[in-house]
Amino acid sequence: MKGTSSSNNILFFIVRNIFLLLLLTCHGANFSLAAAPVGGRGGKWDLLSSNIGITAMHMQLLNNDRVVIYDRTDFGASNISLPYGKCRYDQNDTSLKVDCSAHSVEYDVASNTIRPLMVQTDVWCSSGSISPDGSLVQTGGFNDGEKVVRVFKPCNGATSAICDWQEIPGALIQRRWYATNHILPDGRQIVIGGRRTFNYEFIPKTSWAHNAYSLPFLVQTHVPGVENNLYPFVFLNVDGNLFIFANNRAILFDYTKNVVVKNYSEIPGGDPRNYPSTGSAVLLPLNLQAQDQEVEAEVLVCGGAPKGSFISAQNHSTFLGALNTCGRVRITDPDPKWTMETMPLARTMGDMVTLPNGHVLIINGAAKGTGGWENGRDPVLEPVIYRPDNPLGSRFEVQNPSPIPRMYHSTAVLLRDGRILVGGSNPHVYYNFTGVNFPTELRLEAFSPSYLDSSFDYLRPQIISRAPQYTIGYGQHVPIWFTVPGVVDTNLVKVTMVAPGFNTHSFTMNQRLLVLASENMRQVGIKDYQINVVTPNNAKLAPPGYYMLFVVHQTIPSVGIWVKIQ
Repeated sequence: MKGTSSSNNILFFIVRNIFLLLLLTCHGANFSLAAAPVGGRGGKWDLLSSNIGITAMHMQLLNNDRVVIYDRTDFGASNISLPYGKCRYDQNDTSLKVDCSAHSVEYDVASNTIRPLMVQTDVWCSSGSISPDGSLVQTGGFNDGEKVVRVFKPCNGATSAICDWQEIPGALIQRRWYATNHILPDGRQIVIGGRRTFNYEFIPKTSWAHNAYSLPFLVQTHVPGVENNLYPFVFLNVDGNLFIFANNRAILFDYTKNVVVKNYSEIPGGDPRNYPSTGSAVLLPLNLQAQDQEVEAEVLVCGGAPKGSFISAQNHSTFLGALNTCGRVRITDPDPKWTMETMPLARTMGDMVTLPNGHVLIINGAAKGTGGWENGRDPVLEPVIYRPDNPLGSRFEVQNPSPIPRMYHSTAVLLRDGRILVGGSNPHVYYNFTGVNFPTELRLEAFSPSYLDSSFDYLRPQIISRAPQYTIGYGQHVPIWFTVPGVVDTNLVKVTMVAPGFNTHSFTMNQRLLVLASENMRQVGIKDYQINVVTPNNAKLAPPGYYMLFVVHQTIPSVGIWVKIQ
């Protein structure tokens, strides 16, 4: 009987595996297999580098598929030297007057290599965004860097001496430390807030906007001794006004008139969500497919730490449990109301990354404590996927864990190939590799969501592109050609545009995804297709600059191509 039972089991597994193989190769069947990975957990982790030389406190993807990474300059030498015998003199670092190490690097995605960069003034806890020409414009920092603007222009094939940071001292009117930037429809940036800085200003300066302007909302949301309103969550609404969330509530703000257009109700529960509570937030995908209807905009705010957490951790070494809730609000509604959802894992210091298919990845962070030096405990190793269009109660899915804790000062950004670059974690005043709970982390990883699994290759579009980048205008009808190995369900094809965001301290500035209106999709070859899309019709929907454009089929995205809208 034992032998018979064993033979039957073997036969069962053979038949089952053949059946699964037939499902994967039978392209005529209409299955959305990407929706739920086998076993309930998806995603794969890869270690890209065991030592990039610095800890990745800030990250920005450029339109040449390189990522600018930096930490700070005032805490001693890093683990990577500056090239060509360069050194910097640091009057603020008493332990190291002459520093010949780099505190910024450029990561080349294609070659998986690191190049050290030279930054002179302190960029600690600063902000930034990509300008319309593709340059990273970075603002503020600490000490000698608090009023400095720095520019890094993408360049290919240039020597390190040429392709590096350019600094503009005194370009800011107010100190900007823990501030937030956002690109505006006219291509300027607004820089909002910062530690003990309750105002905003614009860069570059113009004759009509060259001052700093008071923003009382930042005073109202400031908690003395705790703050909980640093790195405010800022999103450009579809009407051109700014949604600004700080602490536990939000306003809709007309920056052209310095007027609050709308006050939103306090997020239910009243707990703080901004630094040092350190939740995260995203603007959910803007759907432009219904061209005859007004575009709706929704914001999702997740995680953080309850009231009292910072003082409890900082003064008493007691680490309270992180928040496990998300608040979702349609900011374009006449009478907006928060809808609360429960995450499968509580999380503070998590990052939220919008994926090419419109899902949201929640990654990094801790289950106890807050942001700040030594204030976090119990790393949350498992990312979570949030599917905005699923029914309430079925939107979250836990993913496979990373072996590396990513605590305070961790980062994550979307790459053009659909992976998420993950780095950082340094909850210490200096680099500290021994005798601590969470050593300074110099390793760089990539997380591949389940949509990159090879079992979905037959569903995966590939854009047919004759140039590395394209320039498009507003309201244009643009044909896109792509191939798919399997049979295409034309009802489940969409085209998305994703703006590359600046990530630090659990918030990605300028992160934005648009689902483009499409029409007249047709088959033009055995496996070739053409879809005509309509680009966003104004800069309030899509500020000028570079975006990654993806074709998505049954939640499986293509590799993106760079487009510049102007």
